[in-house]
Amino acid sequence: MTLNTVDALVQLSFRIQRLLGDVGAGHDMSIVQMRLLGILRDRTVGMLELGQYLGLDKSSMTGLVTRAEKRGLVARAPSPHDGRAVLVSLTPLGQRLTEAGTAEVGRRIDALIAGLTAEERAAITDLAARIVHS
Repeated sequence: MTLNTVDALVQLSFRIQRLLGDVGAGHDMSIVQMRLLGILRDRTVGMLELGQYLGLDKSSMTGLVTRAEKRGLVARAPSPHDGRAVLVSLTPLGQRLTEAGTAEVGRRIDALIAGLTAEERAAITDLAARIVHS
């Protein structure tokens, strides 16, 4: 079956979301929790900025971070630059889980695109990056 651009991108998005959901479920995490850890994997971020990345309002963001904090995955600290702001970072346990999840997602995506040539992989990477950064 030939798909048009919209259908192809939407169907690809569904496949990736299902893949992320499966990996998250294996670690008792939702896709949003996986996204939270992914954002924090290489940085410390303020609650407001996290909410913007994830498209969540303040109360939803607070609940998400509180649940992750109770699991020992993230820690909150006051911002040294703004007494009202709170910064969120991964704990060592959160870092290990993030690394394991990232590796598993990578293996599954590699399997998903295994039938592509090296040139096709390079092209899809370039095109996806251009779309993401547009």
